[in-house]
Amino acid sequence: MSKEAILEAAAQIIREKGYHAASMADIANAVDLSKATLYSHIDSKQAILVALLDQALETLIEDIQPVLTANVPADEKFRRAMHAFLSYMSENLDLSAVLLLEHRSLDPEKRGEHIPRRDEYESYWRQIIEEGVAEGIFTVEDPSLSAKVALGVASWTVMWFNPQGRLSAEQIADQSADILLEGFYKR
Repeated sequence: MSKEAILEAAAQIIREKGYHAASMADIANAVDLSKATLYSHIDSKQAILVALLDQALETLIEDIQPVLTANVPADEKFRRAMHAFLSYMSENLDLSAVLLLEHRSLDPEKRGEHIPRRDEYESYWRQIIEEGVAEGIFTVEDPSLSAKVALGVASWTVMWFNPQGRLSAEQIADQSADILLEGFYKR
């Protein structure tokens, strides 16, 4: 049994039950292992949560890097960032729900390690918005707040997104970017 398979099962169980209700026995059962064997792969439920959060953030940070270095105006970077975020999140709904909802379940020490990584990701969105202001195409009073709002819109989408719904993640990303950018453009 691979650690990846264990983490995938754990993400699904944590999404369905919540971190505190999910047990190591649930995870072991999902991957047909005994609890003792599961513990030989992973130290604790907290270690699983840390691994899931790190995995999600690492991928999101990797996905936004080409957006930041693209030679395009900030509004196009914003649109691409929205696409990258919603594409990843919609393809990884279990992991996304864990990232968005369960960080509060981290032990204080682990939370202290997680928050700077989450802030790093948010800073890339702020950077895009600040570029738009510098380029004269955005009028934004508070780029930090604007980044939080954009990520809030994108993040909450994961809670209601239906892969079989009438809109694809790409269509939702475009429409969300349109709605948000209309509020950013200079008038």
